[in-house]
Amino acid sequence: AAAWSLLAAAWSLLAAAFLAALLLLRRAPAPRPGGIDPVISGLFQDLIRYGKTKRGCGQLPGWLRLLQVPKRWFTHFYVVSVLWNGFLLIWLFRAEFLGESLPSWIQDMHHALGRDSQSEDRGNEHFSALLVLLLLWLHSCRRLAECLWTSVFSSGVIHIVQYFFGLGYYIAVGATVLCQVPTNVRNGKKLSVQICWYHIAGVMMYIWASLHQHRCLAILANLRKSRSGKVVSLSHSVPFGDWFESISCPHYFAELLIYVSMAITLGIHNVTWWCVVMYVLFNQALAAVLCHEFYQKNFSSYPKHRKAFIPLVF
Repeated sequence: AAAWSLLAAAWSLLAAAFLAALLLLRRAPAPRPGGIDPVISGLFQDLIRYGKTKRGCGQLPGWLRLLQVPKRWFTHFYVVSVLWNGFLLIWLFRAEFLGESLPSWIQDMHHALGRDSQSEDRGNEHFSALLVLLLLWLHSCRRLAECLWTSVFSSGVIHIVQYFFGLGYYIAVGATVLCQVPTNVRNGKKLSVQICWYHIAGVMMYIWASLHQHRCLAILANLRKSRSGKVVSLSHSVPFGDWFESISCPHYFAELLIYVSMAITLGIHNVTWWCVVMYVLFNQALAAVLCHEFYQKNFSSYPKHRKAFIPLVF
């Protein structure tokens, strides 16, 4: 039981850290002279902001500016995720349908972070985990394709800590999926029997959220392109259309819905994955608040009815 709760505790701590950062940001949105140590304040702002929102940091010390990497390096996150989670997907597929055992190092990782390998497989956990890992891999493939061929990156930057955190995140989230089932147990049911209502509901929600996320990312990219598709500007403009009519960051809201859809696909009862969802909620909420703040400060005619992250709520 202790090992089984380790991952849930780790994701809960991450969620709490981003919630704390969000609350601190709301209380003190920008470093001010005479306040807390400007170096600490500047470092905090630098660690939570990226891209266009770094304009809210003020003038950074020279040593902090040395720790920035291009925002377009976001692409690396999805390269790592496609390779790593694709690798895990292949092994889990072979274990589920070909009866093969997972490699010993994966089993060691599973034993350290998940349940004991001989514990009982309740219901359709193997198939559910396989399906969620497939959805995660497809999500990464789509985001990689969008980074390469849809998005138009400006000269924005991210902190190197954010960069390495992002790389580690996609490794950790794939490992979390793998650790939701026993490693050496197969329930022997036919695939047609394993498909349940929550698999269908989860996949439908996943497709719906993914389509909207792609549309919103395309809207953002088209703000910098001519009708012929040529990039003509790297400046920021106010987006309109699709979910942008209700919120400033619908692509972040769609990201949250995608992870909720995976929680449904796992059967709704999986506590560890709901901890992952809570992390995504506060992580994306923090980024959305910063973007919303940027739009409001830089565009006087910005629609006042728009929320930052969740329609009609926040």
